[in-house]
Amino acid sequence: MIENDPKQTLKALRTCRGQLDGIIGMMEAGRGSMEVSNQILAAQAMLKRANKLILVQHLERCLQSALADPASGKSGFDELEPLWNKLLEA
Repeated sequence: MIENDPKQTLKALRTCRGQLDGIIGMMEAGRGSMEVSNQILAAQAMLKRANKLILVQHLERCLQSALADPASGKSGFDELEPLWNKLLEA
């Protein structure tokens, strides 16, 4: 199960920011393309992790709202549809 603590999401985003700074430094230092590409893949993976954490938090709020008030819970799920479609296209 994915940990849904907002602190974990912030940690993942800060880690990614550090990775991006490192990638920029590698480019400025003229490091090899394969090294840079591997680091870009690592940063992408961290962004995906952060996105999963954010989506889990949203789904939990939607479920809680739906249990309390089905009409309000549905609107939260409706918000997800465009994003879900983008994720499936990626």
